[in-house]
Amino acid sequence: MAGKSLQLAGSKEIKCMKIESRIGKSSCSDQQIYSFISNFHNFKELLPADKVSGWEASEEKCSFQVDPLGRTGLIIVGKEPYKLVKMSSDPEFSTYQFHIWIQLKKVAEDDTRIKITMEPLVNKMLMTMVRLPLKKLADGIVDKMEAFDFTAPV
Repeated sequence: MAGKSLQLAGSKEIKCMKIESRIGKSSCSDQQIYSFISNFHNFKELLPADKVSGWEASEEKCSFQVDPLGRTGLIIVGKEPYKLVKMSSDPEFSTYQFHIWIQLKKVAEDDTRIKITMEPLVNKMLMTMVRLPLKKLADGIVDKMEAFDFTAPV
């Protein structure tokens, strides 16, 4: 979880840190998982229902309410078929900038490994407050992905 610093003119020092989930395992294929996660219409199923409300989505963009933080949004900014979906915060909704990568690795036909990396851009004071909750969120999404049936229609 090492980070690098970024000093913006007239602002506090912003710290870039990477938060990595544990590596999960799904019995679904990399193609099935990729097809699901590369469309935000599906993505709500992977988020904690008790923390997220007001979900709105298109294929490439979503926004939602996160209790107690407020409304935030995501945009898909990069895709590598069957391997990677990269998302960033949507400046229209998000107070803070962040990036999320969902990586897939096919080990066998019915064995796909999953890893989530989050990179929030926050000042030093917030870094200690967000590290653990974001690690729990990343691991929680991996938990849901391990148990989710990506072959069933949503």
